[in-house]
Amino acid sequence: MTEQREWTVTGMDCAACTTKVSRAVERLPGVSDVKVALMAERLSLNLAPGTTEPEIIEGTIRKLGFGIAPKGQQAPRKKAFVLPDAMPTSRTSTSEDQDESSSTAPMQHEAPEAQAPAEREKSWYQTGKGRAVILTGALLSIAWLIEMLTSAEAGSWAFVAACLIGLVPMAKRAFEALRMGQPFTIEGLMTLAAAGALLIGAAEEAALVIFLFAVGEVLEGVAAGKARQGIRALANLVPKTALLEVGGQTRSVPANSLEIGQIVLVRPGDRIPADGDIIEGTSGVDESPVTGESVPVTRSVGDGVFAGSINTEVALRMRVTTEPSDNTIARIIRLVEEAEEARAPTERFIDRFSRVYMPAVIALSALVVVVPPLAFGQDWSTWIYRGLALLLIGCPCALVISVPASIASALSSGAKRGLLMKGGAVIEAAAKTTHVAFDKTGTLTRGKPVVTDLIPASGVPEAELLAVAGGVETGSNHPLALAILRRAKVGEVSIPAVRDARALAGRGVEAIVGEAKAWVSSPSHAAESGGIDAAAVQRATVLEEQGKTVVAVFRAGQPLGLIAMRDEPREDAVRAVRQLSALGVSATMLTGDNPRTAAAIAGNLGIAFRAGMMPEDKLTAIRDLNRQGSVMMIGDGINDAPALKEARVGVAMGSGTDVALETADGAILRDRVTDAPALIRLSRATMGNIRQNVMLALGLKAVFLVTSVLGITGLWIAILADTGATVLVTLNALRLLAFDPTKEA
Repeated sequence: MTEQREWTVTGMDCAACTTKVSRAVERLPGVSDVKVALMAERLSLNLAPGTTEPEIIEGTIRKLGFGIAPKGQQAPRKKAFVLPDAMPTSRTSTSEDQDESSSTAPMQHEAPEAQAPAEREKSWYQTGKGRAVILTGALLSIAWLIEMLTSAEAGSWAFVAACLIGLVPMAKRAFEALRMGQPFTIEGLMTLAAAGALLIGAAEEAALVIFLFAVGEVLEGVAAGKARQGIRALANLVPKTALLEVGGQTRSVPANSLEIGQIVLVRPGDRIPADGDIIEGTSGVDESPVTGESVPVTRSVGDGVFAGSINTEVALRMRVTTEPSDNTIARIIRLVEEAEEARAPTERFIDRFSRVYMPAVIALSALVVVVPPLAFGQDWSTWIYRGLALLLIGCPCALVISVPASIASALSSGAKRGLLMKGGAVIEAAAKTTHVAFDKTGTLTRGKPVVTDLIPASGVPEAELLAVAGGVETGSNHPLALAILRRAKVGEVSIPAVRDARALAGRGVEAIVGEAKAWVSSPSHAAESGGIDAAAVQRATVLEEQGKTVVAVFRAGQPLGLIAMRDEPREDAVRAVRQLSALGVSATMLTGDNPRTAAAIAGNLGIAFRAGMMPEDKLTAIRDLNRQGSVMMIGDGINDAPALKEARVGVAMGSGTDVALETADGAILRDRVTDAPALIRLSRATMGNIRQNVMLALGLKAVFLVTSVLGITGLWIAILADTGATVLVTLNALRLLAFDPTKEA
């Protein structure tokens, strides 16, 4: 029986760092299912009891130069690079420590960021890497000064000293990685290149290479920090304190200490501290932090509100409905963080490619070193120098990070606008979408139909029709049932006792109302059961042609009448269809409603439709559409679950509900149909960004590979090309943070 363990690991700046961590830990006995999230700075794994102690895992990570602490504790936010005293020295933790940290952590996704704001706000020159840059730069400047004031020989020794001071800690990390079965690391390549340069007398360039590498590390750290800010900003949306009501008095308590069922007062202008239901007050609530919707919505007694939303008008009293660690913001953060682990096919391919690419570059460098001198009598020093330059250019950091950096930025950008996708695989699939299938009720329509017509059968009072229909539908959450119950409430109709209610899939509902069985069903099913006559069927047809949904109410051998309802399309549905068409994506409406009602609604929207569908019919329809291209299915996340799973990409509608966040491959939190094309635009922009990054990384390497072999560029240009390419692809990926997919091109 394995136990899941989780740590916070700091100092990881690129995908190569995560690979280094995961491969080092995977080799330890009893360790399995290792997952390293770069943006979340998280290491999780399964550990078999009695095998490797957690302290050994932590020591292994520290030897690689990273900070580590159990989840909920503060991890050192610096990474030893040049300064020997910069190695993390935090104590190892016992299980008791972990238990204590878990109980005191403010929120699963606040730690350690929420506990270390001062460290997070440090300027680059205050970090370990920043000090490394300053030290190596100072040593390099001193060496140049000595050379200018004395002689070239004295300056050469000064450059040797500067190089060695910077090289020794790096060589130590390279050696530790080598011991853990990782010979092809950037530290290893740097050690080989710098040592080789010293041996052939290129001490000045060796010292310059060390300095430029340190600069590149700082720039990578700054860029990675920028990418993490989106997740940190989400965590900071939830206030740290709440006004808890106890015995008629309010007192300030930590928001993370709230429990389900407690009553909280939210003053105007305050952020809501937890997910809950309003029990007193009516106010405008700005839900933009959660859904991206900038216009405040009116919430009143009985309505749910999200943690992180802002109360804009009057004081509200609310009852907490979820634990702090499981509120909407926490679930969104968890989804974004976990999405890193769902790697895109492109990312997996590049990872496999880099494993072959690195040994190939090293072999090519060796050939460049030995072939010209042995085969053509060329100068050894010249070709060793060129081989070392080629070795530095061969580092795949820029190529490896080109995909995850873009994916992380896209996930963050989407989350800010209520567009959630579960990882790179979903983004890549969404970018290939050729067809969108929409559920009707609650997706293309508002999901809140209203009763438009009550048509009692001959001799049946309208109140009886509503009473029986309301009785059958009592307890149901279906939109049509809620519409009937609302109408009964408005008419002050008394609902009789009900028992043995049972849904008839795709047909209706039956229950014992009073002392006899009654049905609320589709007109076609009612006609088959003798529940309506021919005249009622004709009347139902006319109503359906007007875009209304009609249900028949009857008892055994006794028609009670018809109830017609209409669910209006969402205001932005037509715009969404138009935007999809502009993207070259076709759309189809799938509904269990009758063909006449479906035709009326689809005709107004200008899309194709398939009507009268059971859940299994929707599944078959998605399979048919998938054979014609790549289908994105958008539904409510419950009734459409089979179809959502069958589609290439399943997207759930719903403002922050569990289903919307956890069922499908993605979620649209703002309940806007136009967010469907926005999600596709974001995915396509992300894949375009990835292609740019890959071309940039490979293009720069190809150019400098040729120039290095020809002797046009040297060691310091080689390392500048490598770190420069890494920084460029990261900065290019960060452009996605500012990309607004909700705007039409």
